[in-house]
Amino acid sequence: MTVNDIPLISFFQRVLDPLLIMGLLYLLTLASGSPFNGYMLVLMILAIFISSTVFTHIDPYRTWRSGRMLAYARDILIGWTITALILAFLGSATGLAYHFETEVVMAWFILTPFVLLAAHLAARKFSLRPDGDSEVRSVVIIGANDASLKFAATVARNPNLFMNVRGFFDDRTDDRWPETMREPMLGRMNDIATYVREQHIKMIFISQPISAQPRIRKLLDDLADTTASVYFLPDIYIFDLMQARFDNVGGMPVIAIRESPFTGYNSMIKRGSDILLGLLIQILLLPLMLLIALAVKLSSKGPVIFRQRRYGLYGEEIVVYKFRTMTVDEDGDQVVQATRNDLRVTRLGAFLRRSSLDELPQFFNVLQGSMSIVGPRPHAVVHNEQYRKLIKGYMLRHKVKPGITGWAQVNGLRGETETLDKMEARIHFDLDYLRNWSLWLDLWIIIRTVKVVLARDNAH
Repeated sequence: MTVNDIPLISFFQRVLDPLLIMGLLYLLTLASGSPFNGYMLVLMILAIFISSTVFTHIDPYRTWRSGRMLAYARDILIGWTITALILAFLGSATGLAYHFETEVVMAWFILTPFVLLAAHLAARKFSLRPDGDSEVRSVVIIGANDASLKFAATVARNPNLFMNVRGFFDDRTDDRWPETMREPMLGRMNDIATYVREQHIKMIFISQPISAQPRIRKLLDDLADTTASVYFLPDIYIFDLMQARFDNVGGMPVIAIRESPFTGYNSMIKRGSDILLGLLIQILLLPLMLLIALAVKLSSKGPVIFRQRRYGLYGEEIVVYKFRTMTVDEDGDQVVQATRNDLRVTRLGAFLRRSSLDELPQFFNVLQGSMSIVGPRPHAVVHNEQYRKLIKGYMLRHKVKPGITGWAQVNGLRGETETLDKMEARIHFDLDYLRNWSLWLDLWIIIRTVKVVLARDNAH
């Protein structure tokens, strides 16, 4: 993604998308031999307003900017599907649907997202295709620091950006320049405007702290005599970001540094998949769960269901259900993790733990909404209080609902975490899941979980 894609995105939103949506419906109507009447015009207008609103909320161009084209295609497909469903509902509720040719409208619903994607990809390729060296834009960076070096390295790794970093400008002495700086130091701050004019620099990126505001203001005044585009490179990218994104609150621009991946329609997708899969699994496994419940009741004294307090979303306490596998019912200030050959585990409980069948009641937690099928595994409250003091970022795993299975569990960190290193490794995978969540990752984790459970690894 290049910064001058912003006008291209505006072109999509304001011109290209409406023309494609209206033009495709018009062509399909003509091809079918049907008359293009006022009802078709009403449908066009509704489609433009509704799709514009839906795509504004979904914001597929966020994934466009990050270069994630598969995610961008997904967003376009989901956005248009929502638009089509709304149009179908309005048509049925108002009776307008009877004035349209069903075959024409259905073909329009099906073809539109693919036409939009094809047009967007073609426009992107055309706009980013250099016809010669003159199209590769020259870049200078003001400020040599971690953020600007990371930016320069990103440009170097991505030739499709068609940007060439000439070098840096910085007022610090050479002994304070970063050792990993590959591009040359071109001069000091006072030299920038002259260099930009003489070298016809196309783009300038300012990487300076907020405390340098007076210098930045003077610099912008000096650069007013040039034709270079100027951009501010925020230094937030030196931090450990989690689902970072630009947003606004009441029109005020803000930058999310650590955010849950389950915001907006992602939240609906996650919850919808949990309900759908949870109900399906519960229906299929209900006879097995009844047999296990009976076996637990007959094999040892105590309740069938073991309830334990865990931390859920935002670190709030929840009650997690499991089939009881021990002769004790621990949920106090001292909870000892189960170990291999633990004497507290019953014979039936050992089998349930090895096969992970003891966790089946947690699908009730999923349907209640306190857990998800995939997410960081919940730990006992006492263990949370212990490890949050020892592991940096430990509580960030609670920015999502805990899961029956998780990214750490399918990467060999299932069961007992008897050392601090193992727990740190588990937290690493949990946070990695938060940074990179997608529906496809959830499905991949579920598939791998089946393999892990069948192998019966690390369950005690």
